[in-house]
Amino acid sequence: MKSDFQRYPEKDWLVGSSLPSDFNPTTIQKILNELSPESVRTFWESKKFEGLTDKVEPWYGTAYSIEKVSPSTIQAWMSSAPNENLHLPAPNVFIPTDLSIKNAQEKIKLPVSLRKSSYSKLWYKPDTVFFTPKAYVKINFDCPHAINSPETEVLTDLFTRLLMDYLNEYGMINADDFSLVFYCDLSPQCFVFHASAYCARVAGLRYHVRCTDSGFQVTLVGHNHKLRILLETIVDKIAKFEVKPDRFSVIKEMAIKDYQNWKFQQPYEQAKDYFSLILEDQSWPWMEQLEVLPCLNVEDLAKFAPIMLSRAFLECYIAGNIVHEEAVSMIHHVEDVFFKGSNPICQPLFPSQILRNRVVKLGKGMNYCYSKEGLNPSDENSALVHYIQVIVFVRRTKEGLNPSDENSALVHNIQVHRDDFKLNVKLQLVALIAEQAAFHQLRSVEQLGYITLLRLRNDSGIHGLQFIIQSTVKDPGHIDIRVEAFLKMFESKLYEMTKDDFKSNVNALINMKLEKHKNLSEESQFYWTEIISGAPKFDRREAEVDALKKLTQQELIYFFDENIKVGATRKKTLSVRVYGNQHLAEYNSQKSEAVQPNTVQIDDIFSFRRSRPLYASV
Repeated sequence: MKSDFQRYPEKDWLVGSSLPSDFNPTTIQKILNELSPESVRTFWESKKFEGLTDKVEPWYGTAYSIEKVSPSTIQAWMSSAPNENLHLPAPNVFIPTDLSIKNAQEKIKLPVSLRKSSYSKLWYKPDTVFFTPKAYVKINFDCPHAINSPETEVLTDLFTRLLMDYLNEYGMINADDFSLVFYCDLSPQCFVFHASAYCARVAGLRYHVRCTDSGFQVTLVGHNHKLRILLETIVDKIAKFEVKPDRFSVIKEMAIKDYQNWKFQQPYEQAKDYFSLILEDQSWPWMEQLEVLPCLNVEDLAKFAPIMLSRAFLECYIAGNIVHEEAVSMIHHVEDVFFKGSNPICQPLFPSQILRNRVVKLGKGMNYCYSKEGLNPSDENSALVHYIQVIVFVRRTKEGLNPSDENSALVHNIQVHRDDFKLNVKLQLVALIAEQAAFHQLRSVEQLGYITLLRLRNDSGIHGLQFIIQSTVKDPGHIDIRVEAFLKMFESKLYEMTKDDFKSNVNALINMKLEKHKNLSEESQFYWTEIISGAPKFDRREAEVDALKKLTQQELIYFFDENIKVGATRKKTLSVRVYGNQHLAEYNSQKSEAVQPNTVQIDDIFSFRRSRPLYASV
């Protein structure tokens, strides 16, 4: 690391802060003998010392003082020792003792659906690649009551924040008054019920509980031997969730600050959020969430938690050094906790509650534009998100109806989602070829903005191409025009591409897809993305490589002409513009300009969203 060059002499640059050596109990005892009250150095940071210090460090102007510990104080420490509250931790139950690699009974190369009930579905993949004593567990709690309003979404957020807080409670440090010496290492106890934050982390286990767009999610990764203990700990905390008023106040205050800080996000982040609000059917604006948050109290969350959990379906994925009997047993335990007993916490979902996110369908040949003043009045940056939506479904047309009639299609046609590998790779290849050209032209040549990105986007199976540009020098309307100009220039580049260049780009994309996963977590995240899509294709990379090998240059050009080319009759574009304080004049002037043909100005996001049809769910 570069910092090692500053910290250590040249001969120790490669060694850094530690050097492996033989076990030497004499040296260890010598160090332990130095840990005495006479040689202790304590760092104490607190607001209590404001105005009581006599020194200021020269770099950040931090006030401080240095005091010697008096002999009488040291003697008082020694006379009061040992203190029963100061002791070594109890044995860490999470430390693995079995690091053996289990032989999978079947050499399963891709995830399989191991079992399904009205309560849950379990996907399973043993480790046949990395051969490490580790496992990966992810459980999605699909809870319809968690996401049906801004208020319930905020309550779910508070629920997951408090849950993480309870699991971390023995790793907590008071931000107003804490000592840096041994504070965390000497946590008073290491019971299973409270050990997740520190003991599990020391033992090589990680976990996280977070909100999702369908409820909340639990993720665990690390050594497989004691991972089930951690899972049972978290499940028990969820099942016995209670709201502690003191912690609720702290977590609520932190949440309010996070929501308030949204307006200080970079303008391109604001534009991306507006974009999601426009396209995603089940999404709520942060402004409404911030409005309800201060009014929520302990009783609100205490009443909400059991309602949220009252109807649920668990989507589960278990992978790694675990045999399938263990995986089934783990999910059986989770089901028993939540769905069994005389008064179960959860009931299965009704068929009507099995919902998937759906995406707004933009009109063919139409350009949609949403403009907004930046929320931070001191921010000079403006931003543009320019999105091109690509069709990803097939239609079954009833006999006698016109499939090209948009209105007829809405009433009479059955839209069937199709995960078309060939269509996918065409869009990916266009993005790959265009990415470097867009960066060079829009950032290096025209210098529109430091942040200049061209990305693929996938919203619940609806694919598209997205330009993201943030600038202080040009307003979003001008940048939008320059994006269109780039696409016209790129059109020529695509037409004039040689066969060798086309083949080179195809091979580059193939090589990217054939790159192996680096570890179990990366592999699991890839497969989990497929699972939550609703229509998993675990062999996607191989299938898309096959599609790429069969793709012709003319097919790619035809795809571009149909979906991305400026003026294409099927093209669907959405531009989201956020204006910084440097471009408020342009923002005000564009509001009075005449709307161009085939262009729709979006004034109200939710009125627009209600007025548009939605793509079929997968």
